[in-house]
Amino acid sequence: MELKTLLQLTIFVQFLTSCRCYSPAISHYIRRVSPLLRLQPRFPSQHRLSRRKFDECRTLNRNGLRSSLSIHDDINTQSSSCDENTDIVQPSQSNGEPTAKNTSEAAPDKTIVTEPPTSSTSLSPAAQWHQRRHQEMLQKYRSQILPLERDSSNFLALSLLALSNISLLALSLLSGNLSIPKVILFAIFPGSMFSLWTLQILHDCLHGSLFPKQNTFTLPLIGRVKRKSLQNALLFWGSMPSAFGYYLYLKYGHLSHHKSLGDAEKVSLKTLFDSDRKEFEDGDMLFVAHRMKLKGEVGPRFQLGRGEKKKMMVMSISKGGFSLWKEGCPVRNALVFASSFLYERVMLMVNDVIVALTGRNYFFPNKPKQFHDECAVYCRFVVAVRALLWKISGWKALLFLYLSETLWSIPPHPACAMFVTNHGSTIDETTGECVPSSSTYAGRWYSIFTLGTNYHVEHHDFPTIPLHRLGKLREIAPEYYRAGTKDNLWSIMKKAFSRPEFYACMDAGVMV
Repeated sequence: MELKTLLQLTIFVQFLTSCRCYSPAISHYIRRVSPLLRLQPRFPSQHRLSRRKFDECRTLNRNGLRSSLSIHDDINTQSSSCDENTDIVQPSQSNGEPTAKNTSEAAPDKTIVTEPPTSSTSLSPAAQWHQRRHQEMLQKYRSQILPLERDSSNFLALSLLALSNISLLALSLLSGNLSIPKVILFAIFPGSMFSLWTLQILHDCLHGSLFPKQNTFTLPLIGRVKRKSLQNALLFWGSMPSAFGYYLYLKYGHLSHHKSLGDAEKVSLKTLFDSDRKEFEDGDMLFVAHRMKLKGEVGPRFQLGRGEKKKMMVMSISKGGFSLWKEGCPVRNALVFASSFLYERVMLMVNDVIVALTGRNYFFPNKPKQFHDECAVYCRFVVAVRALLWKISGWKALLFLYLSETLWSIPPHPACAMFVTNHGSTIDETTGECVPSSSTYAGRWYSIFTLGTNYHVEHHDFPTIPLHRLGKLREIAPEYYRAGTKDNLWSIMKKAFSRPEFYACMDAGVMV
């Protein structure tokens, strides 16, 4: 064999072994050639990769992307691990060298995917609480939990999304011929259920658990499509028809929520509205401000007047309503919450029209141009859809959509129980310390009605587990979750509206 050919072959085989992901044909080739070149390649003992998958894995290793099994991944760039025998390596706290999460499982025949260092200080205390639980459960139940993370809600979720959106469209068109009481009844059920399903399925899409864990897809009449492009398209079009919609919150405010949950130092209402970042620091604060205690300054703020008469005015519907609450008065507080929440949603609909016409969202003046451009594109499409519905069936079509999107969030709707309590400041009865998230266990039918949204602790522990597999976590790791399935929804709502708590242990010094 010529020296030049030998050198080229050696470099090629070393490149293949550095990728650490193989197709069966390439693994066979390496085994045949390596002894001749005196190389000692390492590769998995089991091969489950097609040639196309090998190319994808090679790209991942070149780019240094991390595994999708970490709760701190940016889900928009998540990619599935290249082999089912995959361990995640965390950076060492002492010298920066990578150390295995579970050294007993880091066998030589397993592929190791290294995560870039993630500073714990970038996570809020509440997010760190979920991170610790995530790591502990993986150490104990890795073989049972990893298959859940690799699963997807693909066919089930897409079918339910089509059912929900088609039903919402049909019922909104039908509402034009109905009396207002009937429109309200249809919005309570099934409209609110379908709207909640739409939110949950699009939420699954955002976290990368809707589609199979691969980078590209081949679609009829379209061809090859990247995973991220497909997710963005589904988020955009799957949120219609709607009165105010879930798209902007999911796209800009939810992923950051998992990292900044209850962060009293970095996140406040003023920070959210004054920020120059494209994403919201914690999008959920826009909702919880109606019903929970928050720290920090209030926003948004608008400048009135000029020169010496210039002054800043705070305009917050949520905090204005919350200031009227009285402890020990659940009915009063529930009515105030419903009023401020419903009124703010009307203002969001009006704001969509303003954004569609002007191309700017004036509530967030410091955000980059890309944010305003993307908001404007979405608002123009969604306002056009609403105008078409009004043209066909009148204003009752929009009334139905508006009520369907809001009623499940306010009492006495059953789904309100899990919505208003998912991030409180619950005190653990055993330790006396603060727990920043909670789930609502009210039986199988409730889980179906909310499409798994009630498993909120489970979701923050493992964000990439699809909606239909979240309930399985309680069976796998029962010591980490409450037992029982008979939560009293009315008692939960009464407690939440009697004495409001701080958002996600925001005022707590210690958490479990």
